[in-house]
Amino acid sequence: MAWFDEHYHFNRSSLRVAHITDSHLFADSNAEYFNVNTAAHFAQALAHMATQSLDAVIFGGDLTQDHSFESYLLFAELINNADLTCPVFWVPGNHDEIAMLNRISGGQIVSAKRIIAQGFELLLINSKGPTPAGWVSSEHLNEIADCLASSQSQHVVFCHHNPLAINGYLDKHMLENGPQLLNVLVNSANVAALLHGHVHNHYTQTFRELSIYATPASSVQFTKNCPQWQQENHGPAYRMLHLTTQDNALTVKTDVVWLNA
Repeated sequence: MAWFDEHYHFNRSSLRVAHITDSHLFADSNAEYFNVNTAAHFAQALAHMATQSLDAVIFGGDLTQDHSFESYLLFAELINNADLTCPVFWVPGNHDEIAMLNRISGGQIVSAKRIIAQGFELLLINSKGPTPAGWVSSEHLNEIADCLASSQSQHVVFCHHNPLAINGYLDKHMLENGPQLLNVLVNSANVAALLHGHVHNHYTQTFRELSIYATPASSVQFTKNCPQWQQENHGPAYRMLHLTTQDNALTVKTDVVWLNA
């Protein structure tokens, strides 16, 4: 099956979406990543998201830290135990295996990568490469271009890796052909924004007038503007998106939610 073959439809012109990313779970729900209980942070974020009348959740990748299948099962268990009633979609991170993500998909966790609402669409892109750095294959770039060309709607795009440098440690593992992807998106003339995770903090950038938003991790943050790998525990975080369309114009309103602020 091609990446965008499976669709999910919303019969409405406005969506409330949460983007949560970089949970870094272990098989053991008490395990810690840089002295942070990642499962507890993820559960806290899910509990808060359940109060936000969401239409959808997009998980931004790096589900697992120990690469165990049990960590994927824990992810599914935490979602099942939360009071969330909306579907949860995903993109793979550099830590993740797509086969494992597909194994836990079904029911509330949905593997569709093209989400179609009235007047706009969400596209979930695969930026997982052969190394920790990101890479979008030429075949996938063509899929993305074809998908954008097949629709007159405006789009919001999600991937895991940062397509532009952030002046930080994780630039060594950024999306290596990021400008190539961004040019495909901008040249289509129907992409309003791109959102990503991976960098464990919040950033807002632009590329040829395309808005690019980085969402903080639900686990632990990495210090901004720091060439060393330095961590900061600010509590769990996620990003809220309110997407509305009127007269073929898509409005994207977004804010980061810090739960320990």
